[in-house]
Parts: sequence; structure tokens; C-alpha cells
Amino acid sequence: MRITAIRDIVAPIKSDIANAWIDFSTMTASVVAVVTDRVVDGRPVVGFGFNSNGRYAPQGLLRERFIPRLLGASPDDLQGEDGLIDPHRAWAAMMRNEKPGGHGERSVAVGVLDMALWDALAKAKGVPLWRLLADRYRGGEADPTAWVYAAGGYYYPGKGLDALQDEMRSYLDRGYSTVKMKVGLVPLDEDIARIEAVLSVLGGDGSRLCVDVNGRFTLEEAIRFGRAIAPYGLRWYEEPVDPLDYLAHAALATTYDGPLATGENLFSHQDARNLIRHGGLRPDRDILQCDPALSYGLVEYLRTLDTLRAHGWSPRRCVPHGGHQFALNIAVGLGLGGNESYPDVFAPFGGFADAVPVADSRVAMPDVPGIGFEAKSALYAVMRPLEQG
Repeated sequence: MRITAIRDIVAPIKSDIANAWIDFSTMTASVVAVVTDRVVDGRPVVGFGFNSNGRYAPQGLLRERFIPRLLGASPDDLQGEDGLIDPHRAWAAMMRNEKPGGHGERSVAVGVLDMALWDALAKAKGVPLWRLLADRYRGGEADPTAWVYAAGGYYYPGKGLDALQDEMRSYLDRGYSTVKMKVGLVPLDEDIARIEAVLSVLGGDGSRLCVDVNGRFTLEEAIRFGRAIAPYGLRWYEEPVDPLDYLAHAALATTYDGPLATGENLFSHQDARNLIRHGGLRPDRDILQCDPALSYGLVEYLRTLDTLRAHGWSPRRCVPHGGHQFALNIAVGLGLGGNESYPDVFAPFGGFADAVPVADSRVAMPDVPGIGFEAKSALYAVMRPLEQG
């Protein structure tokens, strides 16, 4: 199995929505197609990949370094013993001549290609990615469903409490029982009013609501906000301070007893190790949200899971950021704690396959070879031109 071509485009995912730190008016994503000479059902196997929201399209890095390295590698350097492309060997080829440390945007570029390589491998084997992962890493045991929550509640021009409540009701109508909303952009009393408005839709059950600050608060602000929301018993309090300020996380954990969640802006197993060593997080309640698509792909995410286990953390404490099918396959195949979902935003990259219903915030995976992009019609419409060349 050889790579015959790699094609890429930049797709807009711009929106007027905002969180506490950025707006999405100019957001983009890279989309790649890894074309191979492997033929299944009369067609060449093509693997697709893209980067999660929150990081811009890394097209320069893809074209200048990582795509040329894959195309320039010897086929023998990329193949496993079964003659198929081995994502681990491909990862090593992409990272050749890269210094350690500095896990910035290059992790996003490698993650885009890694996603496509796993998609191609699973298609070449004729199995869904979740099945391939369960067979390879869990003795064949795959979770029957994955827990998912609806992420929304963004700030939007002219969006008041009534519109926020209507949004959350729409998620409940679509089968989600747990939702997440953004906080931190407006004064504390306004955010508390927003939280209470959503809680009224949820019947007052704080365990069904997550709040996300996107790293906006200082430690003092995070402590003050945490004290204000503590009586609600929320599902979690997400990224309250800068994601790399481990001491601030540790200090906050001494004052906030409820679950904390963070990790979507950490891009390597070394970053994750530093967080659990120094961030004061508690393996009995806190949530790690590293996104495989942003953090060098699944090859590196496997290292992250190994690192967490070595430090006493269960994969069930991992709920990846991104709301995409790649992470959903990983959650089911590797037994994670669940996955984020974007029912309404970041289209067409957010959300799952068209025929995947949500019931009580759980989804079952379709039996589609690869990651299953072809079963999401709006997303495949973006990818298909790359497949055809």
C-alpha cells in the first residue's frame, strides 16, 4: 500500500459566534486527502483528515514540511508487516528532523495527516476505525455507545436569555441530556443570570450543565467565579485559567471542590504529563480534554493515554475536545469517558454521521469503514473533490 498523492485545501468555518477569548469570524480548517494505490471495491482507498476548530488551517506547515516528508519517504519506511501503511511509521517519517519541545501549530498539521492515515488504514482493512482500535488495543472490546454532550451557548450579537434557552431546548429535543455553555466574556452577574436561565431549562439540575471560560480568567477571577457557581453543582468548570499556568490550576483546585476540565490546548503527551504532575488535578473527578486532531494525531494520543495510566489516571477521565468523528471513534474504540459534540456550530466539521441518533446523551457508532466521513453528507461534499483530484 503506497501513497500516490496528497491533496489539501483550506475551508472556511467562520461564524459570528464568540467565546470569552476569540471570535470565529475568520476561522479556517485544513482538509487533506491521502490517496493510495490500494483498491477496495474497485476504488482507490483515500483517507481524509482535517483540524479541529479553534486553530487555523496549518496549510503552510503541511505544504512546506509534513506532506513532502510523507511523499518523499520510502514505501518500506511507511508500511507495516501487513503491507499496509502504518500510522506510527508514517508519524516518525513526518517528525524526522523536528526538534523536541515547542508543541505549537506543527502538532495541528501532523494531526491532520495522522487522521487521514488512520482513515485510510481502517478503510484498507474494511472496518470502522473504532473496531480497528478496539481489536488492536483493547482485546476486541469496544464500548456499545459513547457519552456525548452538546457544546454551544456561545456569545452572539443580540443573543439574549430567551435565545440562549431556546438553543438549549433544541439540544434536549435532539437527545442530549447534558449541555455546555460559554462564560467569562461578560460581567459575573450577567453570566450568573445566563447560567440560571439554562439551569431552568434543565430542571435545575446542575450536573447536566458544563461551563467553559476558554482560559480567560486570572487566578483571582477564577476563584471568584468558582465560588459563585459552586452552589449549582455543575458537571464541570472548564479551562478557567490559562491552559499552561499549571500553578494557577493547582491553586484553584484547592478552593473549588467541583470537577475541573482542561487540556484542549495541550498538544503532546509531555504537556499532559506536566499538567497532571503540576496542575493539581484530581483523577477521581477532573476531566482531560486533549484533542487528538490538534495534538499530533492518534499516534501521540496513544502515548498520552499511556502517560496518564502511568500516573494513575483512567482513560474514562478523558473527554476529547473537538466534536468530530475522529475523536468519537477513539472514544468508543479505546474506552474513553465520552466526546464533545457540536450540533449547530463549526459545520460541516462538527457533528457526527447523518444516521447517528442521540439518546440520553449517548450515541452508537455506525458500521462504516474508516472514520465514517462518507456517512456525513455535508462533510463528504467538502472532501469528495479532493478524492477525485
